[in-house]
Amino acid sequence: MKRVLVTGGAGFIGSHLCDRLIKDGHDVICLDNYFTGSKRNIEHLLPHPYFELVRHDVIQPYFAEVDQIYNLACPASPVHYQYNPIKTTKTSVMGAINMLGLAKRIKARILQASTSEVYGDPEIHPQTEEYWGNVNPIGIRSCYDEGKRCAETLFMDYHKQNQVDIKIMRIFNTYGPNMHPNDGRVVSNFIMQALKNQDITIYGDGSQSRSFQYVDDLVEGAIRMMNSPKDFIGPVNIGNPNEFTILELAQEVIRLTQSKSKIINLALPQDDPTQRQPNISLAKKELNNWEPKVQLNEGLIKTISYFDNLLSK
Repeated sequence: MKRVLVTGGAGFIGSHLCDRLIKDGHDVICLDNYFTGSKRNIEHLLPHPYFELVRHDVIQPYFAEVDQIYNLACPASPVHYQYNPIKTTKTSVMGAINMLGLAKRIKARILQASTSEVYGDPEIHPQTEEYWGNVNPIGIRSCYDEGKRCAETLFMDYHKQNQVDIKIMRIFNTYGPNMHPNDGRVVSNFIMQALKNQDITIYGDGSQSRSFQYVDDLVEGAIRMMNSPKDFIGPVNIGNPNEFTILELAQEVIRLTQSKSKIINLALPQDDPTQRQPNISLAKKELNNWEPKVQLNEGLIKTISYFDNLLSK
């Protein structure tokens, strides 16, 4: 049994990670300020003797004796991270400093949940970990993109200067149950619109592509990364290399929900990347042949069922 701290543990990804860690027999502290997380996501774990929920903002220091830290705290959808961009940057940067300081003091291993957004609007395709990215430092997405890039810098510098035991993973588009219904992400947007028989809004002509990873595959990758050999620190891409256009996703959601929705096109937002697809060769090599198992059709069915239940309550 390990003692594990999960920041952002009541959020979409964090709640699934807490579930898995408890299932694997660990002692888990879930830290969240509920800006985008929800107690509903982890309420079933509250009676568990090895689960502890703490309301806390990572911008403020936190102290606990743990063996591992998963640093997931940060709003991750454009609607939420653009709502208060200064707060978003603070969460990424000051949150990283506080968690790295904790890891340094207690000699814990710490994993940073970075993002494919560090690649910006990529000029190479698919993206490898060696690519430095094409990011606008003063755009409307910069608070998140540059905040996460700075967090990676901090992790590397704490490792080089203070020998902190670090891991960095770059998460590509992920979806599944516990997503916030109004987070503005493409999967949740399309499903909610389809279930309500509303027009499905596509920005641009829908030819921009994404790779969609089901949350269980991400959690498996995160746990393998956390427990990988000490000399492999990353960064490593964790995502699904199967690429779909936004239009294809919309059509599949309409089919699976049997919706009467029509597709309408709106103007592209600023700095919206045209392509996003991970090269996962490094993850396969270093993380015991990790690769996504859940195909888009299967994952969408589970996610649609979750949102359908939400709407029926």
